[in-house]
Amino acid sequence: MNAAIDPKKLIKGAISDWEVIIGMEIHAQVTSKSKLFSGASTAFGGPPNAHVSLVDAAMPGMLPVINEECVAQAVRTGLGLKARINLRSVFDRKNYFYPDLPQGYQISQYKSPIVGEGEVVVDLPDGETITVGIERLHLEQDAGKSIHDLSATDSFVDLNRSGVALMEIVSKPDMRSSEEAKAYVAKLRTILRYLGTCDGDMEKGNLRADVNVSVRRPGEPLGTRCEIKNVNSIRFIGQAIEYEARRQIAILEDGGTIDQETRLFDAGRGETRSMRSKEEAHDYRYFPDPDLLPLELSPAYVEDLAQHLPELPDAKKARFVADYGLTPYDAGVLVAERASADYFEAVARGRDGKAAANWIINELFGRLNKEGKGIEDSPVSAAQLGAIVDLIGEKVISGKIAKDLFEIVWSEGGEPREIVEARGMKQVTDTGAIEAAVDQIIAANPDKVEQAKAKPTLLGWFVGQVMKATGGKTNPQAVNEMLKQKLGI
Repeated sequence: MNAAIDPKKLIKGAISDWEVIIGMEIHAQVTSKSKLFSGASTAFGGPPNAHVSLVDAAMPGMLPVINEECVAQAVRTGLGLKARINLRSVFDRKNYFYPDLPQGYQISQYKSPIVGEGEVVVDLPDGETITVGIERLHLEQDAGKSIHDLSATDSFVDLNRSGVALMEIVSKPDMRSSEEAKAYVAKLRTILRYLGTCDGDMEKGNLRADVNVSVRRPGEPLGTRCEIKNVNSIRFIGQAIEYEARRQIAILEDGGTIDQETRLFDAGRGETRSMRSKEEAHDYRYFPDPDLLPLELSPAYVEDLAQHLPELPDAKKARFVADYGLTPYDAGVLVAERASADYFEAVARGRDGKAAANWIINELFGRLNKEGKGIEDSPVSAAQLGAIVDLIGEKVISGKIAKDLFEIVWSEGGEPREIVEARGMKQVTDTGAIEAAVDQIIAANPDKVEQAKAKPTLLGWFVGQVMKATGGKTNPQAVNEMLKQKLGI
């Protein structure tokens, strides 16, 4: 995908420069009330083994029945990734033995997945854009969870997650730095949340990544890759890639070879460690599941799902730039979460879009971040912030007073216009009052007057003094004009 090698993305080794090649398998838990093949609840946080049906526990004679909503969610996701939807797909058995997999196999999709090739356009922090190819998306059931820290002698198994639907989204090896990988996961998470197909909650394990990392000297064939399993935060994904790339470079520069293996990331130590040698597809002895018919979708079914998709982040960002005159950066910040985009539109409708964006990004987001709140928890509603923007636009209050007003609304609530009236916060527009304040500052600072005439940039100092003298209630532009007039600048 990225033909020309960007020197900034190369990692300097002791002997030569190296290129890191990254591909990812994202496991996203499907948003649905029940599991992929049973009616058991997918609710998080129940007591161990509270959400387990006879199918999930693999009792003899129990047969899986496909959950149509999980199929619809996979198709919606495929459409959101601009991917090919395969009208015929097949469920396979992936055979491996683990205590938290009661069947002794996982029902997954191998040769015929429900979704084929697609792409994700990723915006990087430096303003560059890359396109990451999607190889496939398939549906599979999650395993349960083994718990080893409740007893010194016994391990426990919780099957609440067993049978929960997962979408495995496999990227092409198109990423060349930890920054690109982090931005890709963030963008994919945003798309899934907009679609409503996965809540993207990484703390609960609802979105986790297997990260494939290899290194090579520029222009050489692909190196041997190692897979880092189940990384559950975007920050850890970045750290795992940085560590793993340097580990592989050190081995190769010492004349060693890379073993293809599965590794784990130890967040406490910031390092990866070996888990097991990497399995190949033939090790799993895949074969079509005899209990499930091939999944056949009609073009009309797919088209109906496509018609009801929400506006996705890229389209929303382009519209914000076109309709509201925002910079691509500001639009990108606002569309990162659907709730933020909705809040912005509620404030900006019928108003100056740039002013609304500045207030949301600088004042509101700044305050929310400081207090560890999300936009959904904002004490200042879109209607209240819209009223503040109106008051500034109408020159009823100055920008400085607006910040004080924002603070009052945040802490105490209330209707901004009523607060301005009740507390006497209106901007002074009486030119006589402004002139009196200007004359007073000029008279008190004759030395500064001479300096300002020689160096007009000092005018800002006078504006500041007048604003201070009037409690920030004068219009800075009006003060500026009057000072220029009085000082003959």
